[in-house]
Amino acid sequence: MAMAIASLFPNPALFCSSSSCSSLSSSSSIPLVFNFRRSYHGRTLIRQDRIERRQKCRSTAEDVASDMASDVADAAAVVSESFPGRVASLKLNLLSAISGLNRGLAATEEDLKKAESAAKELEAEGGIVDLTKDLDKLQGRWKLIYSSAFSSRTLGGSRPGPPIGRLLPITLGLVFQRIDVLSKDFDNIVELQFATPWPIPPIQATATLAHKFEVIGTSNIKINFEKTTVKPTGSFSQLPPLDIPRLPDALRSSSNTGNGEFEVTYFDSDLRITRGDRGELRVFVIS
Repeated sequence: MAMAIASLFPNPALFCSSSSCSSLSSSSSIPLVFNFRRSYHGRTLIRQDRIERRQKCRSTAEDVASDMASDVADAAAVVSESFPGRVASLKLNLLSAISGLNRGLAATEEDLKKAESAAKELEAEGGIVDLTKDLDKLQGRWKLIYSSAFSSRTLGGSRPGPPIGRLLPITLGLVFQRIDVLSKDFDNIVELQFATPWPIPPIQATATLAHKFEVIGTSNIKINFEKTTVKPTGSFSQLPPLDIPRLPDALRSSSNTGNGEFEVTYFDSDLRITRGDRGELRVFVIS
């Protein structure tokens, strides 16, 4: 997923030159035809607008983090009701380890170690995954609730990608995987918010990175990137979606082909753990 997300942004530097909560540049000024009182009032309104925009950016990020904490709590409640015994205890231990980490964006080195340890215990208890027998369990829409790669603070995780965060130009929203085992469709769906110059409202969009998948062996999945579809939402939802086709292989870097492979190391009807081809630990819950 990280490679495909990174492929959406061919030049990350383009997104790193301004703040996510943009304000007027120092060269901006109120026209001189205004008298002092009106000019002062105008600057006061602009200052208030800047504050409101910062608060909006802040609330967006905090709302997502709050939603994720609620999702983890809901998943824990389901585990308590449906999975008695040691498996339930280990699942609750994992959910507890990643709760409050905002999908890994807020994870420290200690948090990463705790999540890794909790995941390994659950993987060991769950035993060998055989997708050739249980492929139907992958069907559905899965919500990402933790990725160790996000601790790097970039959309690409351990791969190149534009920075994300409260004071940077991209705010990461919810992330989903939509899997259809019959058509072999595998879509990564990412909600994004891009900062814009004042007074344009922030641009919100949903990027769908379409893939086809195949099972390799018993527990590995290979995904082949096809295209990215960006659909504006929010204030710009009336705009049509934009399809970004896959670049020819000759024009793509060898480290960013858009394809990838990962191993499913644990899964049941409501929780799934995967290990990426660069060691990324990811945890999903059924949505």
